[in-house]
Amino acid sequence: TIRCMTERNTKQKQIVLEAVKARNDHPTADEIYSDVHRIDSRISKATVYRNLHQLAKNMEISYIDLVPDAGRYDRRTDRHHHMLCEVCGSVIDAPIDYSYSDDKRLEDMTGFRVRKHEVIFRGVCVKCLAEMMTRRGEY
Repeated sequence: TIRCMTERNTKQKQIVLEAVKARNDHPTADEIYSDVHRIDSRISKATVYRNLHQLAKNMEISYIDLVPDAGRYDRRTDRHHHMLCEVCGSVIDAPIDYSYSDDKRLEDMTGFRVRKHEVIFRGVCVKCLAEMMTRRGEY
């Protein structure tokens, strides 16, 4: 019986992982739950959340802590930065390189051992800017 539960849990974790990897955006836990629920409606929200947490802890996916209680998940596990649209809430990978030299410089200055750093550029995405310009043109 225990072996069966372990296999089922592994299958559930695999479904959650595949749901994250199937997306090109940076989904919330609720969005992943919706995707998983369409695949297997027997998987609970708690199971999805627990598996997302475990997958991020195991570095199989990334967790992006943008604002309290509104984190996102990312299929990319390499070190990279993000852009957050403050209008629509979309999260986009920033097309600039991660700076390992910043990590080293901070370590040299302070003795603090840097595991990684995260940069979030906040602003307005191209889609929202275009909509704002269109609305302004109507007035």
